[in-house]
Amino acid sequence: MISELEYKSRRDALAKKLKSYSVGVMFSATHKTRSNDTEYPYRQNSNFYYLTGFKEANSCLMIVKKKSKVKTVLFVEKKDETKELWTGKRLGEVEAKKRFLVDEVYIVDEFEKKFKKYLEKKQTLYFDFKLDYSKVKTLKRYSKNLYTHKNIALLLQEMRLIKSDSEIKLIKKAITITKDAHHKAIKFKKTDKKEYELQALIEHTFKTNGAYSDAYTSIVACGNSANTLHYVDNDKKLVDGELILIDAGCEYKYYASDITRTIPVNGKFSEAQIELYNMVLDVQVQIIKMIKPHAKRSELQKKSEELLCDGMIKLGILKGKRKKLLKKNAHKKYYPHGIGHWMGLDVHDEAPYKDKKEKEIPFMSGMVLTIEPAIYCDKDDKTIPKKYRGIGIRIEDDILVTKNGFENLSFEIAKSVEEVEKLYSSL
Repeated sequence: MISELEYKSRRDALAKKLKSYSVGVMFSATHKTRSNDTEYPYRQNSNFYYLTGFKEANSCLMIVKKKSKVKTVLFVEKKDETKELWTGKRLGEVEAKKRFLVDEVYIVDEFEKKFKKYLEKKQTLYFDFKLDYSKVKTLKRYSKNLYTHKNIALLLQEMRLIKSDSEIKLIKKAITITKDAHHKAIKFKKTDKKEYELQALIEHTFKTNGAYSDAYTSIVACGNSANTLHYVDNDKKLVDGELILIDAGCEYKYYASDITRTIPVNGKFSEAQIELYNMVLDVQVQIIKMIKPHAKRSELQKKSEELLCDGMIKLGILKGKRKKLLKKNAHKKYYPHGIGHWMGLDVHDEAPYKDKKEKEIPFMSGMVLTIEPAIYCDKDDKTIPKKYRGIGIRIEDDILVTKNGFENLSFEIAKSVEEVEKLYSSL
């Protein structure tokens, strides 16, 4: 768990980044309508949660800064027995004052009046530029005489790059639950079942272990479906002899995991599948070993493309010299995406890859990222050996940058051909 003191320290750190004589505003997420009067499951805005740990909608955090003095103000929904009967209990103003380490708490109905007051003699307003238009219109109506408007989300993205010990613990817990789900998927007797049955098993495992939601829509792609990178139909039959690409990770107390494994339906890799699989796995192992403070993601990307290109040449998928093939981006037909991304409160954590001067940000201890090399060989691609057509393979792990190198947070999830086959046969 993350303590109220840690949330306060984040607010204090953000306040130091604000200019003197400014006001910073961060709103909660809004409910999203699914159809008519039904809604999608509510999830708090990640930046708002990062600063407060508060899950309720229709809330707002305000940071008011004079020359050096700072005041933090939280706005929450008022208690209302009738509305709470339908939508659940609210914390309310009184309990919020007891719980949160902020200077003032008001009901959200008072927001505009207080906002107008706090803007007096201020010069800069910080808010999230991705806000819906109605909120932006309200903010700008009262702040039209200020000198500047700045995007507070950019400051928070910088802060979220480095994970605290408590954040890393939550990510590790999410990965532990995800490990259990992937291992059950490997052991599951899959032949002639449907992709969505395997998805149901995975997501049932998430929920029964305390992870009430997935971190993203699970991909369970059998055979050629794996060559659609964001395949989410999950409605095809699991065919004996084919591979299944499973990209699935849970979210535990708002922190994500992101794991991909590619496994055989019948528990046994074919010779051609092993050739492709081990090529991708070898690349992943080499790329992970490159992770350490001061290394850069672009270096990992470049090396992964070189290694995968070498592997494709060796297997006859590409023909020619590596240098020319890379220059023509011939390899990108089979590996079109990046080597990985930041991960944390969001599966694709909203954190920057470049600094304000547009220079790439090097790795630092406490960063968490995914590493996911892949190869996608479409069944209709007549330019590649027939035995590889219709196979898509991606292998993805979650990596913590440490002071002296890296820690593979998901190392316990079966990955090698031998580990996967042994796990399947262990029933």
